[in-house]
Amino acid sequence: MKKKHTRSFRRSLLAGLAAAAVLPAVSQAGPIIEFGENSSLQINYALQVWATNSSYTSATHDGSSTDVYLRRNRLTFSGQYNDYIGFYAQLESGNDSKAGNDDREIYYRDAYITLDYTDELRFIVGRFKNTFSRENLEACLEPLSLDRGDASYTPFAGSRDTGLAIWGNLSDAAFQYRVLVADGREGEVVPKKSPRVTTRLHWSALDPEYDYGYRGTYLGTRKILTFGVAYDFQADAAYDDYDQKTGIQDYKAWTADAFFEYPFKSGTYTLSAAYFDYGLGNAINKSPDPLLPTTTELEGFYVKAGYLLPNPVGPGRLQFFARHDGSEYQLPGGLLDRRVNAFGANYYINGQSLKITLEHREYDYANPHPSTPVLQDNYQTTLGLQFIL
Repeated sequence: MKKKHTRSFRRSLLAGLAAAAVLPAVSQAGPIIEFGENSSLQINYALQVWATNSSYTSATHDGSSTDVYLRRNRLTFSGQYNDYIGFYAQLESGNDSKAGNDDREIYYRDAYITLDYTDELRFIVGRFKNTFSRENLEACLEPLSLDRGDASYTPFAGSRDTGLAIWGNLSDAAFQYRVLVADGREGEVVPKKSPRVTTRLHWSALDPEYDYGYRGTYLGTRKILTFGVAYDFQADAAYDDYDQKTGIQDYKAWTADAFFEYPFKSGTYTLSAAYFDYGLGNAINKSPDPLLPTTTELEGFYVKAGYLLPNPVGPGRLQFFARHDGSEYQLPGGLLDRRVNAFGANYYINGQSLKITLEHREYDYANPHPSTPVLQDNYQTTLGLQFIL
């Protein structure tokens, strides 16, 4: 690939779009400190304030409630050590004041080093986003809808994991591959400590998506049609009879996804969809350890759509969106099986750097629990403010 293109990749790493893909280059406004011949440090701050009205107060109380909290509250340090080696560290204190839980602890959500050897061969080592689902890899500060669906998160290690990723772009970034070797499930309940291995491949038919992370919307700046598949595996992840320490089961999951966004004269249209299949030998329905997540036996999907008006509305731009999610857990009674419908709008005052989002979300349970409001049909309406420096 041309040297000019190689440098653009390195600028993406410098901007923090490499592993975590948290802050878009267009939104980078924090100070840059240069030191040495090719070394630099950039500091950014991001805040999401949400006000959510729910049709239930808690899992045991069905009165409505309103909660104002800091959904995301992040300080990011990113930059280059030299022309090949980059770094990224992100401090987080998310969900502060949610449900009365004030003064949450600050911790490192991401901390990793990158080696940008060539366009075809790149490395990330440390704690960063696992490479399984597209929606998890979509920057949480550049989503289409308010937030991700539950099925986009893998059962173990949450949205991040600690390990080594090898990835790269082939055929002028039309193809991208990733291989992640990470911790996965750990602790005394795990029969044998085996590494988690995740592989992902995508093909971009139009403009390439060449970063490690994706965006939920490019706001009409690019023409995208990308198809992706991924596989997640960890051997010996759980016993199906924990007390007897028998029936060791492997964790396996796969996903397929597609993303389309195209700017027309009438506006920019966005379509996105994914399917998920998680399995762990049906251990959850036998006698597993008490820490085994219910999401280890889950089939899920989402479909998202967006429309960005072609012309400004007042001082900003207006985008409408809708999504439909489905989750089927392989559990007796199907109490967690549900469909989720959401719709709303984003108002971009200054791109993703300053925006307002309004979303209404309705949960429809297949078999509502008779005495647990959180497992009954309910709704949530959220007004969100996002600020990025």
